[in-house]
Amino acid sequence: MRTAMWLALAATTLSACARPEVQIINDAAAALGGKDRIQAVKTLIMEGEGTNGNLGQNVRPDAELPIYNVTSFRRAIDVPTGRARLEQVRTPTFLTGNPAPQRQSLGVDGDIGYDVGADGTATRVSNRVTNDRRTEVLHHPLTLLRAAMDPAATLANPRTEGNLNLVDITTAAGQNLTLAIDATTKLPARVTSMSYNTNLGDVAIETSFGDYQDVNGLMLPRRLTTKVGRYTTADIRVSSNVVDGDVGDLAAPEAARATAEITSDPPANVTVEEVAKGIWYLAGQSHHSLLVEFSDHLLLIEAPQNETRTLAVIAKARELRPEKPLTHVVNTHHHFDHSGGMRAAVSEGLTVITHKLNAPFYQELVGQKHTIVPDALARNPKELKLQTVDGELVLKDSMMTVELHTIDGSPHAETLIMAYFPRERILVQADTYSPTAAAAPFAANLLENIRKRNLRVDRLAPIHGRIVPLNELVKAAQAMSSNE
Repeated sequence: MRTAMWLALAATTLSACARPEVQIINDAAAALGGKDRIQAVKTLIMEGEGTNGNLGQNVRPDAELPIYNVTSFRRAIDVPTGRARLEQVRTPTFLTGNPAPQRQSLGVDGDIGYDVGADGTATRVSNRVTNDRRTEVLHHPLTLLRAAMDPAATLANPRTEGNLNLVDITTAAGQNLTLAIDATTKLPARVTSMSYNTNLGDVAIETSFGDYQDVNGLMLPRRLTTKVGRYTTADIRVSSNVVDGDVGDLAAPEAARATAEITSDPPANVTVEEVAKGIWYLAGQSHHSLLVEFSDHLLLIEAPQNETRTLAVIAKARELRPEKPLTHVVNTHHHFDHSGGMRAAVSEGLTVITHKLNAPFYQELVGQKHTIVPDALARNPKELKLQTVDGELVLKDSMMTVELHTIDGSPHAETLIMAYFPRERILVQADTYSPTAAAAPFAANLLENIRKRNLRVDRLAPIHGRIVPLNELVKAAQAMSSNE
């Protein structure tokens, strides 16, 4: 009897004397169900529904993200190995008509991240995406506490923020995360890790937890909400938590294993087509640009995707007319796939011309830290030179005239600009009409803007697709109207 009492007293004393960073983990583990119970878990399956935010595609830089409705959500995790797969169906709410649901199957197995298409074909994803998925597995109280209790993990920087106790965790694999627990319940409230985004730079990924329930002696959350920076990208309501259920085969498919690791963006392919005197179409991939020649300088329309693409386009522009400086870049709108190369353009000294609503966005974009992956602007810092368009801006000299017009009333974005060449009767625009796309939900709005401004357009040179006569836009708009 005395021995049992002594052991209980010793355990209490050791707990009271635990270092603050260890105590936070001990408290959270006890609240979740105890260290032994956590260590015994083999698999975790979460099923439910919710929403995804479409990152980088909001109508204004300061607006909420467009939403996908998520159904058939299932995340399966082999806890000891860290293998995991997310399967879900998501349907966009931001497209007109009856948009088709999108089926996703995204997995990670050690240093191999992979996607499985609707036809069952597996493709390997980049090392950066793989690392993000490995860390994402730890954005759950069960998996993170298990990792934190590993003797090879490091705990540091215990602190208090309001009603939360925080501790920094470096896992045995070198992943860095911060756990915050509720000071009253001791249950994990959120976990945060750092990631890299071409547009956002060094960005915090935060998952918060709520609505805990007891599952076979474990307290598990039924609400998981993830933010990338200030943007909510996932809000999942878990209807079923299954511990030690059958997760199936989570190993990377052979097709993904057989693919060499992807350490960087693929090289850019830039093709050149002269569409009129002094105007070149720089295509070759999914996002195009146009080079425009004035009497004493060059202007680029669009710096899309990432610095690999944009720097290749800039190099091609300078190769085509080496005797004239490239001085300006026109941005069609702020969406991430169309602004991903803007920091590279700034690093090359180009003045950015964009919609007036984008001014704060680009000021913030240029000022963001890019230390995780130092980009062109981090390596060659330059100040932002900005010129905005409010309704209309005419760029003109003896050789060339370009009219920049805002596209009003588009449900796609409120920051859209189209470029019109009055002498050549060519119109350049992005996303409002892409000739090779399956549908053209914004075609009628684009046509309305063309007619409202009395633009005499013969050809469209879209940022996506191919050069087409105006009549194809008219047909697309009519087709969409008849389908509504």
